[in-house]
Amino acid sequence: MAEITIYQKPTCSTCREAVRLVRESGQPFTAINYYEKPFTKSQLKALLKKAGLSAREVLRTKEDLYKSLKLSDPALSEDQLLDQMIAHPDLIQRPIVEKGDKAMLARPADTISELL
Repeated sequence: MAEITIYQKPTCSTCREAVRLVRESGQPFTAINYYEKPFTKSQLKALLKKAGLSAREVLRTKEDLYKSLKLSDPALSEDQLLDQMIAHPDLIQRPIVEKGDKAMLARPADTISELL
């Protein structure tokens, strides 16, 4: 059985809830604080591909940074958005949960049950 990896920010309540749900399931998991161990561009790109999500779909659009960097511009490419997400982790929706060849944005946290 593949181990679960939770990419998270420990101060995020949804992330804490996802960790709790996996812990209670008894399945082995690793929680990675992507502020302390940042994503590489290729890692984030591969994770989003597994989840069937585009960079735009996991952008935190309510962040002031999103507005100040004008990331709503439809002319921005996937690579340009990924570059901004790598440079500014606050732009990434969380938690992102990976298990084997599947990944998902676990919002709300209880959607993680699909991987358990």
